[in-house]
Amino acid sequence: MKNNNKMILLLGLMAFLANGDNYAAAPLIINISKDLNLSVDVAALSVTAYMLSFGLFTLLFGPLSDRYGKVKIINIAAIGTAIFSILGGFAFNLTSLVVFRAMNGAFGAGIFPVTLALVGQSFDDKNRHKAIGKVMGLMFLGGATATALGGILAYLGSWRLVYIVYGVGEFILAMIILFTLERDKAVSTKFDLVDSYKEPFSNYKFMRLVFTIFFVGFSVFGSFTYTGQLVQNITGYNLLIVGLILSFFGVGTVIGGRVAPKLKMKLKGNFLVLAGIIGGVSLFLISFVSSTIFIIISLFGFGVAFIFLQSTLVSSVQDMLPAKKGTAMSLASFNMFVGGAIGTNINGRIMNTFGIQQIFFNTSFIILIVGIVAAFFVTSFEKEKLKV
Repeated sequence: MKNNNKMILLLGLMAFLANGDNYAAAPLIINISKDLNLSVDVAALSVTAYMLSFGLFTLLFGPLSDRYGKVKIINIAAIGTAIFSILGGFAFNLTSLVVFRAMNGAFGAGIFPVTLALVGQSFDDKNRHKAIGKVMGLMFLGGATATALGGILAYLGSWRLVYIVYGVGEFILAMIILFTLERDKAVSTKFDLVDSYKEPFSNYKFMRLVFTIFFVGFSVFGSFTYTGQLVQNITGYNLLIVGLILSFFGVGTVIGGRVAPKLKMKLKGNFLVLAGIIGGVSLFLISFVSSTIFIIISLFGFGVAFIFLQSTLVSSVQDMLPAKKGTAMSLASFNMFVGGAIGTNINGRIMNTFGIQQIFFNTSFIILIVGIVAAFFVTSFEKEKLKV
C-alpha cells in the first residue's frame, strides 16, 4: 500500500500540472486573443487543437501502455508534454500556437488515461473508485490552481509565462517519476492497434457507456473554455480576479472527489441522476445570473457534477474491460476530449450568433440528460455483475 500511495502522489502531481496546463486557457484566452490579434472564438482553436489531438492520440497510447507498460509510456509522455508546453509560451501566431498546443495534447494523451488505467489495475474493486477519485481530485485541483495562477501571471506579466512555468514543472516531475516509480509489467505480448479495439467495439454495452463520456466532455470542456470570457463580461473584473473566481470549479472537483465514494454507496443508482441535476442547475444559473456569489456557487456545483460523473464512468468502463484497462481508458478519454473539442468549436459559433450565455443555457439541459442516461447504463451493468 505504501508504494501505491507514492504512485498516487507522483502521478497525481503530474496530472495536477498537465491538467493545469490545459485549464489555464480559460482565463488566458482573453489575453491570447488580444496579444495575437485574434477574436476569442479563433483563439479558442488552440483549445480545440489540444483536445482533438489528445483524444485521437489516446487511441494509440492505451494499447501501447498495455504492450510496453504504463509507467514507461507515462515517462515518455510527461517529457514530451513538458517540452511542448514550454514551446507554447513562445508561440508567435495562430498557426504556431495551434501546432504547439496540439503536440502538447498529443503527449498529454499518454498521461491522463494511462495514469488512470495504472491506478485502476493497482487497486482492487473495493478501493479502485476511491483511488481514482484521489488522482482525479489532484488532477482537477490542478485545473483550479491553473485558473488562479494563470490569472495572476497574466495580470502581472504575460500568458506566455504560464505555459513556460507549467512546462518546467512538468519536466522536473517527469525526471523524478523516471527514477523513482517502479515499472509495471506489460499485460499484452504484442502491439496490434486494430486487434486491441476488436473486443471493446464488439461490446455494445461497453461502447454505449463510453459514448456517454463524449457528452460529458462536450458539456464540461466545451463550455468551460468560455467561462473566463463570461465572468469578465458579467462582472467587468480584471484577469486576476476572473482567474480566482474560476478556481471554484476546481475546488468543486476536489471536494466532490472526496465525497463521491460514500455518497455513491448511499444513493446507488440515483447518484448519477443527482450529478446531472447539480450540473444542470449550476449551468442554468451561470447562464443568467449577474451576482458574483451566485457565479461562484454555480461554478462550484459545476465542478462537483463533473467529478461525480467522470469518476463513476471511468471506474465503470474499467470494470467492464478488466483485462485491458489501458485500452478502455483510451476510448473513454478519446470520447471525453473529442467531445470537448467539438463542444468548444460549436460553442464558439453559438457565442458569436446568440451570445455567450446561450452556451451555458444549452449545456444545462445536456448535462442533466447525460446524468439520467448514465445512471441507467451504470445501474444496468452493476446489476448484471451481481448476477455473475
